Amino acid sequence: MNMVKLRILFAIGIFAAAFAFCFSAYASLGGDMTSVRDDQAKLQGTLQTTSKASYDVHEIQATSGIVVREYVSHSGAVFGVAWHGRTHPDLRQVLGASYDQYVKAVQAQRAQRHGRGPLLIQEPGLIVQTGGHMGALTGTAYLPQSVPAGVRPEDIQ
Repeated sequence: MNMVKLRILFAIGIFAAAFAFCFSAYASLGGDMTSVRDDQAKLQGTLQTTSKASYDVHEIQATSGIVVREYVSHSGAVFGVAWHGRTHPDLRQVLGASYDQYVKAVQAQRAQRHGRGPLLIQEPGLIVQTGGHMGALTGTAYLPQSVPAGVRPEDIQ
């Protein structure tokens, strides 16, 4: 194999790896079990799973003190996440494909009010609530259309 072909194959491999990394790194909310394992690796935490009637809760305890719970339906979809800790987790990681929608909603809400405080984002297809105080922050997010029958939004905590 000549050097030109080898360089082309190497470039394609780098591109494919970068492309795959982008999708796996931002797949939590709305993702699947693979995204739960990706989040565990990114948070460098331990994983504990609890089974409920129509979903499983995967709790990741990060070495930083952040705890993230991912709610996964029996069909395998992450329909909700919740967190608490001294800081918020990487919301781009946790909210996945819904992150851009969240950012736009936060910007719109902050433009209408001044100051800080709890946030409640109620967008079509995305609910996010954050609150707490310095050193003790909390949040929940869920995709209303993906919540299994019989599960209440209050169950995501």
